[in-house]
Amino acid sequence: MAAAATRRWLGFRCRLCLKLRGQRASPCGQIPCCRFYSGSATLPKVEGTNITGIEEVVIPRKKTWDKVAVLQALASTVSRDPTAAPYAFQDDPYLIPASSMESRLFLLAKKSGENAAKFIINLHPKYFQKDIAEPHIPCLMPEYFEPQIEDISEAALKERIKLKKVKASVDMFDQLLQAGTTVSLETSNSLLDLLCYYGDREPSTDNHFQQSGKSEELEEDTGENGKKSKKADDQFGVTWRAKNNAERIFALIPEKNSYSYCTMIRGMVKHRALVQALNLYAELLNNRLQADVYTFNALIEATALNMNEKSEDKWNNILELLKQMAAQKVKPNLQTFNTILKCLRRFQAFGRLPALQTFREMKAIGIEPSLATYHHVIQLFYHHENPSKGSSRIIYDIMNEITGQKFTPKDPDDDMFFQSAMRVCSFLRDLELAYQVHGLLNTGDNWKFIGPDHRRNFYYSKFFSLLCLMEQIDVTLKWYKDLVPSVFFPRSQTLIDLLQALDVANRLEVIPQIWKDSKEYGHTFRSDLKEEILMLMARDQHPPELQVAFADCAADIKSTYESQDARQTAPDWPANSLNCIAVLFLRAGRTQEAWKMLRLFRKHNKIPGNKLLNEYMDSAKASNSPAQAIEVVKLAGAFSLPICEGLTQRVMADFAISQEQKEALGNLTSLTSDSDSDSDISEGI
Repeated sequence: MAAAATRRWLGFRCRLCLKLRGQRASPCGQIPCCRFYSGSATLPKVEGTNITGIEEVVIPRKKTWDKVAVLQALASTVSRDPTAAPYAFQDDPYLIPASSMESRLFLLAKKSGENAAKFIINLHPKYFQKDIAEPHIPCLMPEYFEPQIEDISEAALKERIKLKKVKASVDMFDQLLQAGTTVSLETSNSLLDLLCYYGDREPSTDNHFQQSGKSEELEEDTGENGKKSKKADDQFGVTWRAKNNAERIFALIPEKNSYSYCTMIRGMVKHRALVQALNLYAELLNNRLQADVYTFNALIEATALNMNEKSEDKWNNILELLKQMAAQKVKPNLQTFNTILKCLRRFQAFGRLPALQTFREMKAIGIEPSLATYHHVIQLFYHHENPSKGSSRIIYDIMNEITGQKFTPKDPDDDMFFQSAMRVCSFLRDLELAYQVHGLLNTGDNWKFIGPDHRRNFYYSKFFSLLCLMEQIDVTLKWYKDLVPSVFFPRSQTLIDLLQALDVANRLEVIPQIWKDSKEYGHTFRSDLKEEILMLMARDQHPPELQVAFADCAADIKSTYESQDARQTAPDWPANSLNCIAVLFLRAGRTQEAWKMLRLFRKHNKIPGNKLLNEYMDSAKASNSPAQAIEVVKLAGAFSLPICEGLTQRVMADFAISQEQKEALGNLTSLTSDSDSDSDISEGI
């Protein structure tokens, strides 16, 4: 029965479809798309038909999705976990770093492992041919570095150039010339590109990831007096050698074009052959050729680095280059203006007015500034943290202009803006401005411009130190929990700033937790941090429960002095630390440990404070122990302290002592008075 009913229904449906197709076929013979649904009064009817329940389906336009669109959608549903370590350190829970030094070592080790893996893959590429990544990730596949073409031909030369084989490319070029083969101008220019980029040397196999972020240090290495530091020479590494292969091959090219000259000029500027670059540019003009915008950018840099001219003359030469660009109808780009601003930073105070003129001209011709543009302006006006009158408003104008914007990478120095901006906020002590900068960082994907690990730590250290100085303590502690350690690892000075904020807000009960965190973040042996913690805990009297917690913290700090690592020299006990630890033990009722501290004063030859000696005397009186009181007097006498006489009188008045003890106290008093008189005589002499 069921099968028969099904056949009847299918037959009826087929006849109905045929009937509809006959009624609704278009003039061109195409059959429109349609679908069926149960009739309902709430559903609209299709015009031109009397059949209820038929609706045309409008097929939407095809949308092309990015290959990682699904991953991006999933990533948008996940926010940062403030209780977890940064994502880069989550490979192995045992290896998660707990300090900035450990994080740097972790990243260096991770990069070293990546380089080792690439070396093995490229050494044995035949074992790594299977590609399972979807979408395809080219950097995970092996690279072929050995030439496959053995014969002497221009194709072999192109292959060696593509493989960045500098010496092999030069040898192949010479062999082609010896064989009488003419090398095309395009291939010759490609060879010049290779030679000029690497300075006629083989590409270095060293790990350059350790060199990131050091270019800024070079800008002040060379002063106006024309002296170049050794540090700058070492940083640039490869210098331009006279009569190298690049110059030789350039001279052998029969018909040089603009590309040939521009390549040579950029290579000379890159490797600091500044005079040769300017001379070659003059030769280019004499041959009635034009330079491109990238060559003009390099020439602007060469002009600013010239040591034999004053700042005003350099600026006039830069203006002359800009006029030549306009005459040759070469339109400047973003890197042109950023190069000018970066060079003006070398002119210090003289460069401020030209920088503002450059910035206005940049916007007048419709070039949108990048983060690097604002970074150079900030560095120019706030370089020595001593801004001139009126220049402190520059940072506010910049932030009002770019707040809420989403930036994309346009310049290699874009990742230095947030570091310089937060440094200025810290200098100006402006918390609202710091919040504005931090809000810009969290707008869109701007967080990607925070820079490498050391810049991120600098940014958040400045930001959090400003919070400790200006913000309410509850808000500061909330930021502390949100940023540490998921975003950055605090330095010892950052924790000291937090301790001072707790002191101002009278929230000293948080100190034991701060000490626990400082141990976790690798500051166990920071003497300045330990002294700050001990001083705050021992300065005033506190409720008994808090005194017990402080005593436990003091005992832990005491153990750090006693158990130093074998590789470190045992530090000298600071007198303030000994005094504070002993006071905290006495106030918490840990008298046995407190009296043991007296030996450390003699052992390390540290003078106890008068306040500590009086508290020791109070403890001896509470336990009715004249022997302990006499020990206190002996300690004061050993250092010939003026308080020794007062302590002796207090022992005589508050304790029942024997005749022998009285004589011992008398001898101590006489010795102390004799030493005082001797010191007075020596001072008089």
